[in-house]
Amino acid sequence: MYAETGFPLAKALADEFTKQYPQVKFNIREDQFAVIVENAPRVLASDNAPDIIRLPTMVDLVKDGLLKNLDPYFSAYGWDRFPASQLVQLRVADGGRPRGAGSLFGMGLGYSVTGVFYNKTLARQAGMTQPPATVAEFEELLAKAKAANLQPIMQFNKNTAGINFPHQALQNQFGDPAQVADWVFQKPGATFDTPAALRATQTIQKWAQAGYFPKDANALDYTAMMGEFQKGNGLFMFNGDWESSNLDKSMPGNVGFFLFPTESAGGKHVAMSAPNTFGVGAKAKHPDAAAFFLNWLHTNAKAREVSVQVGGSHPGGPSDLAVSAAGEGTVLAETLKASQQLGAENGAVDFTANATGGIFASAITPEMQKLIAGQQTPEGYVKAVQAEYQKELSR
Repeated sequence: MYAETGFPLAKALADEFTKQYPQVKFNIREDQFAVIVENAPRVLASDNAPDIIRLPTMVDLVKDGLLKNLDPYFSAYGWDRFPASQLVQLRVADGGRPRGAGSLFGMGLGYSVTGVFYNKTLARQAGMTQPPATVAEFEELLAKAKAANLQPIMQFNKNTAGINFPHQALQNQFGDPAQVADWVFQKPGATFDTPAALRATQTIQKWAQAGYFPKDANALDYTAMMGEFQKGNGLFMFNGDWESSNLDKSMPGNVGFFLFPTESAGGKHVAMSAPNTFGVGAKAKHPDAAAFFLNWLHTNAKAREVSVQVGGSHPGGPSDLAVSAAGEGTVLAETLKASQQLGAENGAVDFTANATGGIFASAITPEMQKLIAGQQTPEGYVKAVQAEYQKELSR
């Protein structure tokens, strides 16, 4: 298995699987996400291709014949009992486009939800008595935090653009999230150059100029961001439920979580939410064992418990299966509740970073870094991202 550094769920599930099935041993290699993005095509094409791999994106890998079509396992294991919306992001049509339709090429190790973590002690200092109900209320809290000499948002932006999290949270609210989904799924005619994306970029620029992000955000990586937030430096942090268990241990009772608020009070919540996607290599030596593992982690009671307690995410699978309970007052309980709320509101949208194999590294990250540093305009940002997208689709 080729997995992602810093996300312990894959190894925890592998260890539990080997306890139950001692004849199966896992050889796990881990790399940073950015390295997997770079390495995945070469690794999958090699003679020693992994049986199971964390998928950065799927379209190009499917187009190049590097992933195994999972449709036979879908039928054999009865994955039609899973909610269709759970698997739609993992489908790719013939020829690699569009995504969101066609055959199944991946499964999730947990189904994540993103939102805003907050430090309860700092929230009280900023006068926050409850999570904001609108984007305007959220911005008021940012201003209050800054006025109280608190760091409003702790966010990384080195190597990969962590500020893309708040950017897409705004973009999802300022326009039709279906347009965002169409762009990510490479639907014909879809574009990033929309009024919603421009307004989101203008807002991010405004927040950067107001000092709402750390001054050194472009020099701050994910691990450093987590360390700073856990030390109490930052009222808010845009991140995902995979950190819930970690934060419950490092900041017990002092962390809350909410879905990013709607533009108008009472509106529908929208959040970046995606499976922690894994696929089976087309050259895998043990594809049937890999598929058995992917089915087991969705349906086995102990595996589902591990997904919640270690991964902090909803385990997915058939909707009639129980979800492990989280302790009262924990942030894990809040993220699980948010995940259920998002499901009920049907507000899950995939990450814009997943639109193409290279969009995150080639456009979103460098252009976002320039925007934060005052070297790019909002108009230039949306046009640069769309230009890179069109360039990649034309290859």
